[in-house]
Amino acid sequence: MSAPRRRSLFRPCIDLHDGQVKQIVGGTLSESDASTLRTNFVARRLYKKHGLEGGHIIKLGPGNDDAAREALQAWEGRLQVGGGITDKNCREWLEAGASKVIVTSYLFPDAKFSLERLQLISSLIGEERLVIDVSCRRRENKWFVAMNKWQTLTDMEVNKESLDALSEYCSEFLIHAADVEGLCQGIDEALVSNLNQFSGLGEWVAIPITYAGGAKSVDDLHTVDKLSGGRVDLTYGSSLDIFGGALVRFEDLVQYNNTAIQKIE
Repeated sequence: MSAPRRRSLFRPCIDLHDGQVKQIVGGTLSESDASTLRTNFVARRLYKKHGLEGGHIIKLGPGNDDAAREALQAWEGRLQVGGGITDKNCREWLEAGASKVIVTSYLFPDAKFSLERLQLISSLIGEERLVIDVSCRRRENKWFVAMNKWQTLTDMEVNKESLDALSEYCSEFLIHAADVEGLCQGIDEALVSNLNQFSGLGEWVAIPITYAGGAKSVDDLHTVDKLSGGRVDLTYGSSLDIFGGALVRFEDLVQYNNTAIQKIE
């Protein structure tokens, strides 16, 4: 009898702008007043209460370091942090309590991929502590890594070759579908399906992948699980009730995870 396959899970997140929880809508920063510092506190408390590890904190621009540190200290060693991570500060954020650091823009000086930079930061902290953010935008049925709050396209296409090469230096991928992020109109199913195909049969299939963008119901978790064969996890933003949304209840996602983990076990 074969072992049960891995299941896609809900992965938590906190996006920070000017020290407050904010949402990105269609790749553009939203200044909705529904998100506050209080949301930051509630989110991290709930994540810890329900044992939701591996969540990511993204600092969108300056003014977010204190809020990020507070969240990391509230559950030390269980949350990842990204936004402005470089070779100069990566170890500092790990010392502040991050389980891993997430890097994007640093790897793309002048929007061009630098293998030298990737090798450097991976050697400084070890691939097991590094997450590469390959969040992307779609152009003519292809996806290209986007940086600078997803406003600048880089020269890297998200495909099997690029992910295979990057996987040698990291332990996880984070992929926002920037074109649908925050719209609550559904996930980019084509991208999720391709992520499954990109994984191929190489050794890196064991590397966790978290997809973000457009999730609007618990059913999206079932869809991602089916399309990715359980290889891709899903995060929720503006649709989630703890962030002021009205479409998805946090407790329903917790229940989904508990059920999915039981099936794996």
